[in-house]
Amino acid sequence: MAGHDTAPSPTPAAGWPPSPEPASAAADPSPSERLGRLGLVLEPAPAGGFFLTGYTFHYREAIKQAGGRWLAERRAWQLPDPAAVEALARLLPAAVPGPGLAEEVPAPPAPATGRGGKHYHGHRERLRQRLLETGPDNLADYELLELLLFFSVYRRDTKPLAKEMLQRFGSLGGVLAADPARYAECLALRPLAPGSDAERVQQRDDDLRFTQVLLKAVHALMQRVLKEEIRDRPVIGSWTALLDYLRVTLAHEPTEQFRILFLDRKNILIRDEQQSRGTVDHTPLYPREVVKRALELAASAIIMVHNHPSGDPTPSQPDIEMTRAVVKALAAVNILVHDHVIIGKNRHLSFRSQGLI
Repeated sequence: MAGHDTAPSPTPAAGWPPSPEPASAAADPSPSERLGRLGLVLEPAPAGGFFLTGYTFHYREAIKQAGGRWLAERRAWQLPDPAAVEALARLLPAAVPGPGLAEEVPAPPAPATGRGGKHYHGHRERLRQRLLETGPDNLADYELLELLLFFSVYRRDTKPLAKEMLQRFGSLGGVLAADPARYAECLALRPLAPGSDAERVQQRDDDLRFTQVLLKAVHALMQRVLKEEIRDRPVIGSWTALLDYLRVTLAHEPTEQFRILFLDRKNILIRDEQQSRGTVDHTPLYPREVVKRALELAASAIIMVHNHPSGDPTPSQPDIEMTRAVVKALAAVNILVHDHVIIGKNRHLSFRSQGLI
């Protein structure tokens, strides 16, 4: 206005206004990339549309809303066209990191109603903290097993499952050594999360398969760690470590298994081999086969080992006679039998210490 000073227009600062970002830098991720960040795997279906697999359980309502259909025979969801993929990507939350082995599956896209999440989600975190803060010695057997099952059973309370497994198989060792098919006996008793029949079958199958893989892998790791304690050192001087390894390997076997440890001139382990497997109370062993294998491995001595599934390591008369026949056959080719050890459930018996050889 006349009579008023007019403020000078500010001089634009260097570089202002900012140049627009390249389209590629500002572009949103594609629908398939968004799904992938949520742990969902999209692949073209041969007959058209797309198959969706991965961590689909928590997102099943959104998948249905987008037009998805569960295919039980394929164990996958089917999305009919690209429009359904885009609709699903819009329905799902912003991408979050996919769960690692030690984490639970992602939270459902819609907030829980009423009382919030499942009670065992908080329990899992508290049990993890107890392990880290107080150490494993302060956890009961069922709690250690429960911790392991966190990694294979995602959507159910694992405390009653751990207790059921210990009761059914007798001990932690019994759980780890059990026939993996028998885990279904325990998993079938625990309630499943809500969902359609097909989804519940998928959940039960996944829980069983992941539990079988996890517990068998842990059992194998235990055996290998204990075997490391007797490798490359004289076995006779590592007797306690040897017995620990044999107990983990054989104490919970449901049928008799006969193993032979082949040793060199320094009593260092050359090979640990299963020679035969039998019934619950008998396993055949042929002296000539033992002699043949010992000569093939250039062994200077052996330790014979077998288990008694009954739990009682007391040798039978056939055990004693067979052992003496092997000792005699190997003596003819200058190979020693240091001992024959029978492994029971909670104790063992040494033929050497009992004066049986």
